[in-house]
Amino acid sequence: MSTATAHKSPLTDWTVLVPIVSLVALVFSWGRDLPGFAVALVSLFLAGAVLAAVHHAEVVAHRVGEPFGSLVLAVAVTIIEVALIVTLMADGGDKTATLARDTVFAAVMITCNGIVGLSLLVGALRNRVAVFNAEGSGAALATVATLSVLSLVLPTFTTSRPGPEFSSAQLAFAAVASLALYGLFIAVQTVRHRDYFLPVRTGSAASEDDHAEPPTARAALVSLGLLLVALVAVVGDAKAVSPTIESAVSAAGLPNAVVGVIIALLVLLPETLAAVRAARRDRVQTSLNLAYGSSIASIGLTIPAIALASVWLTGPLVLGLGPTHMVLLALTVVVGALTVVPGRATLLQGGVHLIILAAYLFLAVSP
Repeated sequence: MSTATAHKSPLTDWTVLVPIVSLVALVFSWGRDLPGFAVALVSLFLAGAVLAAVHHAEVVAHRVGEPFGSLVLAVAVTIIEVALIVTLMADGGDKTATLARDTVFAAVMITCNGIVGLSLLVGALRNRVAVFNAEGSGAALATVATLSVLSLVLPTFTTSRPGPEFSSAQLAFAAVASLALYGLFIAVQTVRHRDYFLPVRTGSAASEDDHAEPPTARAALVSLGLLLVALVAVVGDAKAVSPTIESAVSAAGLPNAVVGVIIALLVLLPETLAAVRAARRDRVQTSLNLAYGSSIASIGLTIPAIALASVWLTGPLVLGLGPTHMVLLALTVVVGALTVVPGRATLLQGGVHLIILAAYLFLAVSP
């Protein structure tokens, strides 16, 4: 369904019903040991909520325009994800010491390699060469790299506290620096240099969205509300099926970190689908805004939230990455820089990023 007709949908449309039904399923499944048929049903609702979230995100994006549209989806997903992390850490004790690190790093690898790789692949298949703004994408990647090193690499090398942990003062500095960089990036993206983050047109045929009447303010507000409902359902339903995922991972003899990777993949599905659909419409820059914006939001909001929550949370907070993950992060940053600097990418660059993601996923299964 195109955004041209999205705001005309009746109340009985699936995009309205599915988020509500998925939220009801979340209420009845939260904190319970689900049988097999219930897990299958919740998984079905989860998939429906993902599709509904993408639909409503596109409606809101069509109303507010770029880069605000991609910003809405990235921030909404991240805020809900941060709330879930803090909730799990409050209930988990010492066994969740690495939860924030694993979730944030998984988000960085999935967005900067998976979403970027798929978007470039789709864009290059459409026009032979995917074209985007090097200025905006380069600035976003530089922000991701700085946030990642400050929050995930430095704790491995600091000496104030044994192990890959920050001291209280260091964690406070990382939180303030993350918020400052996130706020500065948003100001540049939406106000001072907004044109750096607008899609670059390459074909003579304009996107159907360029000719479609934008939805009314009321329709956009309804879609924004339903987007939030759908995202709550996505994250909550992913949490509801996580015990089954944990059991399957344990039965297969895989590392426990695989659970976090699977849940991160589920949570980031709305952004992945939205980015691929944008690339298919010759809006590769919008796809990169979603990818890098989600990564920046994931670190820039999670670290301050965890720092604040550490006031009452007990147990260690391990943020430092191990050697393998630091190598993968360095490779991601270097390859990402070589990809975005020219402002043009082919199938090769998309494939390289996807191979890096595959290496991360393989090493999560077989460390």
